[in-house]
Amino acid sequence: MTPPPARRRRGDGPPERSLPRRGSVRRSQMITTYGVGSMIAVDSESFMVSGIDSWNISDAPVIYERRLAHVLGVHHFRLPPASDDTSKDGVHVRRFPLWHSCPSCTALQHVRGFNSPPGRNDCGDCLEELVPSRFVVACARGHIDDFPYWKWAHRENRQEGASGRCGGEMRLRTSGKTASLRSILISCTCGIPEVSMEGAFRRTALSNLKVRCEGRRPWLKDAPAEPCSEAPRTLQRGSSMAWQPIVRSALSIPPWSNERANKLAPHLDEMRGYDRSGLEIYLKGFNANQKTDYSVDEVESLLLAETHEDPEPGEDAPRDHAYIALRKQEYGRLSDGDHDQQFVCEPPAADSSHLSEFGLARPMLVKRLREVRALKSFSRVDSPDSNTDVHEAELSSPSSGNLGWLPAMEVQGEGVFLRLDPDRIDDWAHSTAVAARVETMRASHRRLLAERAKDPAKVPLSLATPRMALLHTLAHVLINEWSLDGGYPAASLRERLYSDTTMAGLLIYTATSDSAGSLGGLVAQGDPERLATALRSALHRAEWCSADPLCIESEASGAGSINLAACHACVLLPETSCEHNNGLLDRALLIGTPEDPSIGFFHGTMRR
Repeated sequence: MTPPPARRRRGDGPPERSLPRRGSVRRSQMITTYGVGSMIAVDSESFMVSGIDSWNISDAPVIYERRLAHVLGVHHFRLPPASDDTSKDGVHVRRFPLWHSCPSCTALQHVRGFNSPPGRNDCGDCLEELVPSRFVVACARGHIDDFPYWKWAHRENRQEGASGRCGGEMRLRTSGKTASLRSILISCTCGIPEVSMEGAFRRTALSNLKVRCEGRRPWLKDAPAEPCSEAPRTLQRGSSMAWQPIVRSALSIPPWSNERANKLAPHLDEMRGYDRSGLEIYLKGFNANQKTDYSVDEVESLLLAETHEDPEPGEDAPRDHAYIALRKQEYGRLSDGDHDQQFVCEPPAADSSHLSEFGLARPMLVKRLREVRALKSFSRVDSPDSNTDVHEAELSSPSSGNLGWLPAMEVQGEGVFLRLDPDRIDDWAHSTAVAARVETMRASHRRLLAERAKDPAKVPLSLATPRMALLHTLAHVLINEWSLDGGYPAASLRERLYSDTTMAGLLIYTATSDSAGSLGGLVAQGDPERLATALRSALHRAEWCSADPLCIESEASGAGSINLAACHACVLLPETSCEHNNGLLDRALLIGTPEDPSIGFFHGTMRR
């Protein structure tokens, strides 16, 4: 993943340090799986991906998506560098964790203590491949460090008031009796009794040892340790809690979905500083050099489209206002339809009036779409889902300043856009039973938000509303149905929800870079006749779950207890398909409960 040294020429100065390549990953994985700050296993070694300020991106393609760049405060995006043997760029990694063990002599210590042969990660005495520590400690602010094995082993074997190390050598072995932590045994040659790793994952395990977060950020080169008051947690090195990407995405919609807009994108920030007369002068030179014919009106319309949803100066904008405005722009284009090079959205030719019995407006067939997904930051320990206020760890060192770009990927796909009648949703949501059921979800979500809020006085608002839960659960059951009926893997279909007081829609699309991308199969599912059949089938399938009656009678489920009737046997999806990590779901809002079928939005339709 690191680039080879450039060939030295006479007069170039001292040669660069040789950086060997350590494996390869797909570019898309650098956004979703192995981004900055994550740990990646390469053969028997473990590395952490370094910050973007250390990446070699000389040959990395530039991606423009002005709406998303404006929201994230950058100029453009970069496709992560290729990592094959012929590429000239690459991503730097650093060895982490630093504590290793030898499976032969059972020594457990810092990797530097093994006296490994040059270029190898072997025990200097046994010549066996070293094994990186399975355990690390991390906190909710993104800091991460090696597990404190010495303190763990000596926690009950130190005299009162004793300080300093014992001078012994640590050992790690596995008894093999069970597959649990009880079989992982730590000892020291100073003579203390052997202890197991059992209990290391308890929330108070490290605080009882008086282990505090050291504020270390090993993914950032030369970054000093930060003061941190968060309590560290023990994590498995490969756990999803050790690295959670915070990804923001946007669809390319007119006027930003054509080549003319992309050619102007690198120059728009400069053009924004001119008035109309200055812009005319600028465009004369620009058109002559680029052999183009842009007009002042065309440029001004692009600049206005980029910022027309911005809050007025001095206005107290709500949290994520810019991102909500971005969704509203997409909702308008998807509802009305449009044609452009990278965005084709139109209604079906067949009559769709019979869909009104489901509360659906005319569907829209998105025959071509482009989505840009950018890695904004990442979190540890806490999951960045369902509007929770998690700490966002930075991708580059603060001393590097604003680099003006973020890593991103672009994918082409197709989809079906559905809108529900907002008036019918409001009438349904006013039901006492519906309101009480959703309030149960909202209370659990509020508690989760309060626990993770940085400022107790500024707890984010809960997204748990009847409209949101209904749209979200409907998207899940349709994805499951189309996966079975259309032959798509469920992981290749994604949802995009549009829910607030002015929006009530959902987009299901195949924004994927593999063979399940834009083949026309999903658009065919948007035909009104097929859509009605699929919707009826999906709702009947949701009436029964193999985990019933436990599932339908559940009073809380899912991470943070923010779900009700939702489990892996009925409506949960692969994490890549869901915007909210399978949270805020309840199939009873679709089909009702055995005691009160009227809770279901589609109950009347299904009885016909």
